[in-house]
Amino acid sequence: MKLPLPLDMEPMLSAISDSGVPKGDGWEYEPKWDGFRTLVYRDGEEVELMSRGGRPMTRYFPELVPAVRGLAQKKLVLDGEVIVVGAKGLDFGALQQRVHPAESRVRMLSEATPAWFVAFDLLAEGNQDLRGLPLGERRKRLELLLKGVKKPIFVTPYTRDPKKAEDWFEKFEGAGLDGVIAKSWDGPYLPGKRLWVKIKHQRTADCVVVGWRRTSDGSTLGALLLGLYDKKGTIHYVGHTSSFSAAERKELIKKLKPLETKIPEEEWRANPGRMPGGLSRWSRGKDTEWVAVRPELVCEVTYDKLEAGERFRHATGFVRWRTDKPPKKCGFDQIASAASFDVRGIFGGK
Repeated sequence: MKLPLPLDMEPMLSAISDSGVPKGDGWEYEPKWDGFRTLVYRDGEEVELMSRGGRPMTRYFPELVPAVRGLAQKKLVLDGEVIVVGAKGLDFGALQQRVHPAESRVRMLSEATPAWFVAFDLLAEGNQDLRGLPLGERRKRLELLLKGVKKPIFVTPYTRDPKKAEDWFEKFEGAGLDGVIAKSWDGPYLPGKRLWVKIKHQRTADCVVVGWRRTSDGSTLGALLLGLYDKKGTIHYVGHTSSFSAAERKELIKKLKPLETKIPEEEWRANPGRMPGGLSRWSRGKDTEWVAVRPELVCEVTYDKLEAGERFRHATGFVRWRTDKPPKKCGFDQIASAASFDVRGIFGGK
């Protein structure tokens, strides 16, 4: 490929805001998509999709290649996200399953769960490097380039109005989006720099400690393993929390030692994915060895999303112990559910 930007370029990044949507005339706001960050390179018939970490992704999403080749500009670099849309909105689990070593399965999944590419920046056009231009100018060129484009390629909407951004923050969660991103309207594109601001949903939940896992070197406690009860009174593993100092980890081992018990394999055998050590799409390639404890301790944690209604998407943040709350009261019913919203509505019903 003969393009003005290298294939291994790191994309521009964002930092989390703890104070909500930033206000001021200098900001532009966009929905925060829950997908794979992807740079799209095209030079004539050659098309490459590259992950945020510089990993080639083209073979996993073959249905996007002809769509990119169909664009008017023969040489370009786009920044955006690859997403999969399911019956209830964005489906990150289905997106993860698209990354598979077998070509036959990749082909089958490209038809069963086809991906979309949502573009939000134009970094190169022809032989011109656009990264030094203000975002507003790059946005203008992006919309002109992709005017009239059809599925599976979309242009993300944007607004300069912080009140509308706050409305999107609440409304679009029902379609599976993460929140909103704020960007400097006059800012250049700086690879690897965390100058964009992401505003994500953060909530709290009371969880039962069902076990713990050691650090990778086995020297100390690495994470507490968390559980929630369903309506039938059955406990399910939902994730972990690991935000502890070295001193706190030593104290936690002392606290948990008297509660250690045998792993309840008999109880969970019917559905081993419920166990912290159970095989699932979340645990592939990870060390699943753990120490079970009696479900007697309750802690409050912060989380951003319960993926597929069954496990926390990311590691949770430990807030405090809840000695006042009975473990059996820690159920899935406390998890907030956003009002449903059709992803297509974000693109004007396309």
